[in-house]
Amino acid sequence: MSSFEEIVPPHPLPVRTMCFRCPVEPRDIGQVTLASVDEVATFAIDKRRNEHLSGRWLLAKALTLWGLEPSMLEVRRTEHRAPTLAYLPGLWVNTALPSISIGHSEGWAYVAVIEHGWSVGIDAESAGRGIAANAFDMMAKGDELEWLNNHPEYAIRLWTSKESVQKAMQLGMHLNPREIVIPIEDSVVNISIGNSKIQLQNWLFSLVNISLAWRHESVSLRTAEDDLLDATREAMKEQEWGVGCKTTLGRA
Repeated sequence: MSSFEEIVPPHPLPVRTMCFRCPVEPRDIGQVTLASVDEVATFAIDKRRNEHLSGRWLLAKALTLWGLEPSMLEVRRTEHRAPTLAYLPGLWVNTALPSISIGHSEGWAYVAVIEHGWSVGIDAESAGRGIAANAFDMMAKGDELEWLNNHPEYAIRLWTSKESVQKAMQLGMHLNPREIVIPIEDSVVNISIGNSKIQLQNWLFSLVNISLAWRHESVSLRTAEDDLLDATREAMKEQEWGVGCKTTLGRA
């Protein structure tokens, strides 16, 4: 039977946030509310298909606990492939939705959900896993690379931290990990990237290093319904103003 568990960050975030994980298992796409048939069809490897379906299954569970109805929603992607939530076309609902992050690692799927107006990124790897030293220069440079070469035991934590920041920035690998400098020995840190301020925390959960990053900014995709609703509001305002003018002129 499928199950999932909540992962509670040791340091509370400034806004409502929920994190979960579940085992990656084979799942029937018909039972995964937020899965896209077209996207799943592009996966040639069963492992990738199972990861994707498990992540979307877990996301539906998380959103239900958040207080939303998953059957009313779909997952869309930005130009940088970051997942975002939207209401299904035709529902004519534009209530603000939370931001999300989805990850997969070593047989587990991870999901983080954060309040609207914020962006979140979650990443995880076995704390005992190593990274070959000849790969360090792909994730760090300068003083940080020198520090990493002297402290290879922090390689996994540094990597998951950078992955979570990439996700919180909603840029993925479009943001070069070598450009993200993290004081990794601290469990909670503040990072600046351009004009963005990102907070990050790391902790151990069942021998897994969890990295969670968040920032008070988010990217959302506008839909045709958003444009039409805005145009309708403007038209209604103009109509109300016009009626008022005619009434005033009539009385004059």
